[in-house]
Amino acid sequence: MALNSGPPAFGPYYENHGYQLDNYPPRHLVNSNAYVPYSAPYSPSAVPQYIPRVHTHTSTPAEVHLRQKSSSGTIFTSRTKKIICVAMSIGVILIGAVIAAIFLWKFVKNSCPNSGIECGTSGTCISPANWCDGISHCPSGEDENHCVRLYGPKFILQVYSSHNKSWYPVCQDDWTDYYGKIACKDLGYNMNNFHSCQGITDDSGATSYMKLNLSAGNVDFYEKLYNSNVCLSKAVVSLRCIECGTVMKSNQLNRIVGGTNAAPGEWPWQVSLHVQGVHVCGGSIITPEWIVTAAHCVEEPLNNPRYWTAFAGILRQSVMFYGTGYKVQKIISHPNYDSKTKNNDVALMKLQTPLAFNEKIRPVCLPNPGMMFEPTQTCWISGWGATHEKGKTSDILNAAMVPIIEPWKCNSRYVYNNMITSSMICAGFLRGKIDSCQGDSGGPLVTEKNSVWWLVGDTSWGSGCAKINRPGVYGNLTVFTDWIYQQMQANR
Repeated sequence: MALNSGPPAFGPYYENHGYQLDNYPPRHLVNSNAYVPYSAPYSPSAVPQYIPRVHTHTSTPAEVHLRQKSSSGTIFTSRTKKIICVAMSIGVILIGAVIAAIFLWKFVKNSCPNSGIECGTSGTCISPANWCDGISHCPSGEDENHCVRLYGPKFILQVYSSHNKSWYPVCQDDWTDYYGKIACKDLGYNMNNFHSCQGITDDSGATSYMKLNLSAGNVDFYEKLYNSNVCLSKAVVSLRCIECGTVMKSNQLNRIVGGTNAAPGEWPWQVSLHVQGVHVCGGSIITPEWIVTAAHCVEEPLNNPRYWTAFAGILRQSVMFYGTGYKVQKIISHPNYDSKTKNNDVALMKLQTPLAFNEKIRPVCLPNPGMMFEPTQTCWISGWGATHEKGKTSDILNAAMVPIIEPWKCNSRYVYNNMITSSMICAGFLRGKIDSCQGDSGGPLVTEKNSVWWLVGDTSWGSGCAKINRPGVYGNLTVFTDWIYQQMQANR
C-alpha cells in the first residue's frame, strides 16, 4: 500500500508488479506512455453470454528425454552398428510421429475457434450467441440445459427459460439439497464444498417462478423444471455453493483506514503469488482450487503455470520463503484482455492441490448479477505492494480503506481522461496519500454487504502511487462473473 502523495502530474505508467528488480524474472518492457482511451462500450445482455473456452498450458507438459545407453564389453561389427542405428532412428521417428499425432488429435478435438464454444465432449462448436437462445444447437442439448445463476446479495437461484427468454427464481416447493448440488456443479463448483440451500421470502416482486415437476420421472434436472405463476411456499431458493465471504476474526476496520499491517484471519482470501521465490502479484481465493488475479501478471513469459507458487494464510513474505506453497496447474487469461489498454485485466489460476480452509484461509464471494453497490461504496484493498513509489515489496500484508470513485469523475480530463472503461473500477482518494502500488497487482478490492464480503475488483494499474488525481484502477469483477463461472465449469 502506498501512503505518500506525489506531484499532481502523470508519473510513469506502470503495471502493479513486484518491484524487486534484482530477482525479477525477465519480462517485456512496458510502454511508459499513458495509453489511449478504449472506446468500445460494454453492455451486458439480458440473455446470458458465455465466453469461448480458453485453452491454457498445464503444469505438466509432455517432455521426451532421449538418453544413449552405454555398451561396455560388447563389440559390434560395422554392419550391425549401422542396422541398429537405422532401426533406432526409425523407432524414434515413429514414436515422435505417434506423439505428434496424439497431441494434434487432442488439440483438434478440444479446440474451437475464438468465436465458438465446445458442446461438452461431442467436439461440436457453436456460437456463444446460440447458448440459451431457446434452440438446441448441441447434439445433446447442452447449450439449453444448464442455464443457471445466483442473483443478488441473497444468492437467489435463478434458471433461464429459453422458451420465455427470461430468468426466473426457483420456487422452494419440493426443493432439496440434492437439486442444489446439481445447480452448483453446473456453475463450476465442487459438490464436496456445498454449503447450504434454503427458502427465503421473495422480495423481488417476481410473479412467475420455475418449479419442480416431481412426476417427470428419471430425467435431467432441468427437464423437471417448468414455469408457473404459483409458488405455494411463497419462498424462493437461496443457494450457497460455498461458504464464502465470511471472516472468522472480526475485522478491525477502524484501525486499517489509512493503511496499516493486517492481522491474522482479517483478509483470509488474500494470496501471494511467487515466481522463483519472489512475490510478483496478489490474488483472491474463490474456491479451494481457483484464484482470481490480473491478466497482466501472467503475460508472456510468465504465462506458464510451472513458474508460479501460491501462498495462503501467511502474513509475512519472510515466512513464505521457508514454505512450500501451492503449485499452479492452469492459467486462464480473459480472451479479450488488451495489454495496451489493460481492458479486461483478469485471469484465473487453478491449483494442483486444493486449499484446506481454516480461520486464516477462506474464499471471498464473487459478485452476483443484481448486486447494487453505491457510487462511492466503501471498499478495502490489501497486498504486499511497495509502501512508496518505486519501493520494494512489503514484508507484511497491508490493508487500507478506499472508496469507489464514480466513473465520470475518474474519466474527467483532470484524472484519467476517458481511459477508464466499464470493465474497470477506480477506487481511492483524488487527494492521493492512500493507494495500491507495485506488487499489489491481482490482489483484491472487496466490500462488505449483507454481512458478506464480496470481490468487487482486482488490482490492475495506476499512474504512479498515491498521487493527486491518480487513483488506483481495478478490474471490474461484476463484469467478469459469468466468464469465471464458465471457465470453472469447463476446466473442472
